[in-house]
Amino acid sequence: MGHKTKKDKRASSRRQFLRQSALASALAVTGRLLSRAAESHVDSSSTPRPFELDELTLNDLREGMKSGRFTARSIAEMYLGRIDEVDRRGPAVNSIIEINPDALTIADALDRERREKGPRGPLHGIPILIKDNIDTGDKMKTSAGSLALAESIAPLDSFVVQRLRQAGAVILAKTNLSEWANIRSNHSTSGWSARGGQTKNPYALDRNPCGSSSGSGAAVAASLCAAAIGTETDGSIVCPSSANGIVGIKPTVGLVSRSGIIPISHSQDGAGPMTRTVEEAAIVLSALTGADPRDSVTGESRGRTHPDYTKFLDPNGLKGARIGVARKFFGFSDAVDKRMTEAIDVMKRAGAVIIDPADIPTHGKVDPSELEVLLFELKAGLNAYLKGLGPKAPVHSLKEIIEFNERNRDKEMPYFGQELFIKAEAKGPLTSKAYLAALAKNHRMSRTEGIDAVMSRHRLDALMGPTGGPAWPTDLINGDHFGGGCSTPPAVAGYPNINVPAGFVFGLPIGISFFGRAWSEPALIKIAYAFEQATKHRRPPRFMPAADLHA
Repeated sequence: MGHKTKKDKRASSRRQFLRQSALASALAVTGRLLSRAAESHVDSSSTPRPFELDELTLNDLREGMKSGRFTARSIAEMYLGRIDEVDRRGPAVNSIIEINPDALTIADALDRERREKGPRGPLHGIPILIKDNIDTGDKMKTSAGSLALAESIAPLDSFVVQRLRQAGAVILAKTNLSEWANIRSNHSTSGWSARGGQTKNPYALDRNPCGSSSGSGAAVAASLCAAAIGTETDGSIVCPSSANGIVGIKPTVGLVSRSGIIPISHSQDGAGPMTRTVEEAAIVLSALTGADPRDSVTGESRGRTHPDYTKFLDPNGLKGARIGVARKFFGFSDAVDKRMTEAIDVMKRAGAVIIDPADIPTHGKVDPSELEVLLFELKAGLNAYLKGLGPKAPVHSLKEIIEFNERNRDKEMPYFGQELFIKAEAKGPLTSKAYLAALAKNHRMSRTEGIDAVMSRHRLDALMGPTGGPAWPTDLINGDHFGGGCSTPPAVAGYPNINVPAGFVFGLPIGISFFGRAWSEPALIKIAYAFEQATKHRRPPRFMPAADLHA
């Protein structure tokens, strides 16, 4: 799931233009794969025109529908027009892999429901993008970016999509991703898939969007949607959130169901919201949680979930909060360290108690065993997922995927191979002693002797560290150049992690991570929101051809 590696008249005419544009162009490609950046004839240096919905929040859209300024249909049409102008043409961000052919029909139905019964809640009529490893039991494919599943139709919605539909969201489209959520090769390039091509970073188009939820991160940053859903195994919600200047929540494993999501690791996988603000992330998270019989670990969330996470939004939430600085994650970039120092100063001024250093005692000790666990669980989980697609599935096992890739090497492996798939296929069952030992080590090192130990010792409410560095140049020849970050401890532990924008380096956004014990989302949301309100670092991208070295 992700492994690291103005006003009335003018507005009215603008809406009318975008409706026509959406229907004439975006819907012309509805229901099929959008053109890849390499295949689209675009001027990547062109600057998008002003967009009426640019940076509007979920609350802005909700109030607009309440007042009659917007409808669910008009909002969906405007986002479809934006996708056509920014994602397929112009800068060609290439973050959308497929549009939902039923999006406008769904929006119309939700508009009728609003008129007749009123809104279901804050997501009623809100367009949301779904990463292309999350099942939608509709006309869209669920492929993980692979040509092996390019025609695969899921038999039913994932639990996440069920919850969003129940909340009244419009599933607008699916986002591109790092193929197979970045678990195929050690030398992969984030944001590239054989089905979708290469996603670009909207802040600097030659830079990488990071992590396997790259399309979701880039799309949210570029205002192609109100919110998106990403998935993470290690870093793939928080890293693209950091690199694209947005908020991302990687929840506690078990808070959000993984059923109907193409898996890597049942001990680490999770899905979560990617939005432009902490408040919006809290709204979306509220809709996603709940126990699911198809994902037994969600049973552990009973009594630990909250129907409305926005109640933890407190602008004074840093006052008295005890925050530990995971100092050993610093040092990979002087510029990032400077931004983190500024962040610490802000938190101190807001009344936080900063414990520095508050290093995790087992820092760096789970890296080899983490990969061992992922390889075992990948084989078991992927084979089970493919079996669930039924006998008509295009491939039925990891072994068949490997064989498919070899037969289609020119399209599937032009830049990097599948050595991790091959290693995973060689693994035995989940009863293997090697697997059980590695999993036990992971949990001991990351939990009781790791995050829990340092938080108990210093009586912490959260730990903080740099999510990552500024986006690196996309390099299909050599693969990713990930500098550093702090996603691994909470990922291996299955604990929550929230990224919040923390400033810029040469015009490229970077983020700060707040993470802590299992089920500590309320405390982390409170701290993250207060930090966001004290800093307000978020600013929209300019779609520069390259990084601005004078910024």
